[in-house]
Amino acid sequence: MPEDLSPLWVSMRTAIAATLLTFGLGIWAARWVMGNTTRLRLRGWVRGLVDGLFALPLVLPPTVTGFLLLLLLGRNSPVGQGLAALGISVVFTWAAAVLAATVVSFPLMYRTTLAALEQVDSTIISAARTLGAPEGQIFWQILLPLSGSGILAGTILSFARAIGEFGATLMVGGSILGVTQTVPIAIFFAAESGQMGVALAWVLLMVAVSLGAIASINLSSSRSPSKPLQSRWRRQGFNLVYFGSFKLDITPVATVAKRDFEEAKLAISPNLTVNIERSLSTFQLSVRFSADYQPLGILGASGAGKSQTLRCISGLETPDSGQIVLNGRVLFDSQTGVNVAACDRKIGVVFQNYALFPHLTVAQNIAFGMQTIPRRQRATRVADYLAMMELVGWGDRYPHQLSGGQQQRVALARALAIQPEILLLDEPLSALDTYLRSQIEKLLIQTLKDYSGVTLFVTHKLEEAYRICPNLLVLSEGKVLANDRKEQIFRYPSTFAVAQVTECKNFSQAAWVGDRQIAAVDWNCQLAIASPVPPDTRWIGVRAHHIQFSKTPDAVNTFPGWVAMTGETQHRITLYIKLHQRPTSAQDYDLQAEVYREKWEGLKRQSSPLYVQLDPAYLMLMPG
Repeated sequence: MPEDLSPLWVSMRTAIAATLLTFGLGIWAARWVMGNTTRLRLRGWVRGLVDGLFALPLVLPPTVTGFLLLLLLGRNSPVGQGLAALGISVVFTWAAAVLAATVVSFPLMYRTTLAALEQVDSTIISAARTLGAPEGQIFWQILLPLSGSGILAGTILSFARAIGEFGATLMVGGSILGVTQTVPIAIFFAAESGQMGVALAWVLLMVAVSLGAIASINLSSSRSPSKPLQSRWRRQGFNLVYFGSFKLDITPVATVAKRDFEEAKLAISPNLTVNIERSLSTFQLSVRFSADYQPLGILGASGAGKSQTLRCISGLETPDSGQIVLNGRVLFDSQTGVNVAACDRKIGVVFQNYALFPHLTVAQNIAFGMQTIPRRQRATRVADYLAMMELVGWGDRYPHQLSGGQQQRVALARALAIQPEILLLDEPLSALDTYLRSQIEKLLIQTLKDYSGVTLFVTHKLEEAYRICPNLLVLSEGKVLANDRKEQIFRYPSTFAVAQVTECKNFSQAAWVGDRQIAAVDWNCQLAIASPVPPDTRWIGVRAHHIQFSKTPDAVNTFPGWVAMTGETQHRITLYIKLHQRPTSAQDYDLQAEVYREKWEGLKRQSSPLYVQLDPAYLMLMPG
């Protein structure tokens, strides 16, 4: 056994001091490299250069790192001369040992923390910004708690690296007993002098420290990422932050939410004007529209630019040019340079994946954005929103303990709790099964009746948009194809693309025949039209549920048809019909017709062919 244990105490003091320094510096550097917003994030070669400089001590031999420190702090260097003028000496002091240990352990803390921060779902950070949280609040209340395991692992690794540092410490700190001689240096000199027993004792101590570090990392990483730390102290700590009390009493006492809506009605006359352009990798987003208190459904296929439009309005993305004005307040104007931060736009967003904060309870999630409300009053408001969303008794649960429908209701309550001037719903029903979707849809319709701000509802499903929104805007490849009342768009689509997006399944190229006659080229028939044929007509369409069946072939626009194949749901049957002749295969058909199952049972009993009628009142004429 070593007679002098001072190397152990020097190592412990040095490692602890270095770990404290790397803890702060590593987290700061990782956050800086990650960036606060998309506008302030390091990118490309700049990030590569900065990242390389921060990680350099990880790959350099320790003696090289020590030599560089010696050149930087030695008596002949500008830094060393400046320190000497102030009466400060660093080389061959305990401070030099701490500095060496800090430099070599810093990359481990930095890289581990950066990886932990970047693994936090970016949608969660976006949600926090739209709830009015400044970057400081996001860092302390969202990023740090969700990155805790990674940061702890980085801290342990940094400590183990600092306590085991040898080469750099020897170069810049020397081997002064009781000052800079650490355990690794003591091992080297004990082995060099032939004291193998002493060296072995120190080695066994270092092995024990290393195994302890590994065990601690494994223990900290064994926690499931989907179930964050839910200890009593954490819950009470966040209750104190959001409600000013360790214990939360949630009892609905008033219809606060409805009162908020009434106040909003009196305060504003809602209006949103959007005229923006943004270059994307696959297309150019160019949208121009306005909306008022009536919910506007934004309809389009996947990748049409719907979510990008919402992100530009909410401030999560920046358009290349244009203007966004909400209730007379300019949120973005490329000409004047106005670009209000997302946290200051007062816009509530419900994300497709809910984006609830997994480490906060339901009540804490709802209270997160209530920055302008005194903490002691927030519990009452949260209780009322829980009652409004039929979630009484669920305030102390965590998101992973809720069903998809309950999570969606919490997300909606959280967005409404900030009393937004506009509510953006990004496909809020798409992740729910059929039963839950129906429940949430009814709740959403009722909630929007009471909400007096602007509402934009994004979806790719026509039925959802039709039930919830009186007005529709159709997007395709970043362009607005139609913007009108839903009945008008559905009944008279302005273009072929609009008819496709609104789920029309039957199209044929069209050729003019007469004032009220048109030839359906692909269906090989001439059709009577209810109104004069516009000269620019290039397509004719009919929706599947508008196709009728006549008992005789004499009715207008009636043609013989044979069923090529059928498809069925629980209530409806889709008939794939070939006109004029028998189909040659199941894929040889001209029209798709949808009928109720009871109707199909009757049609099946009729002999072929069926008489297919295309009612002139339901035929849609469209330009090219």
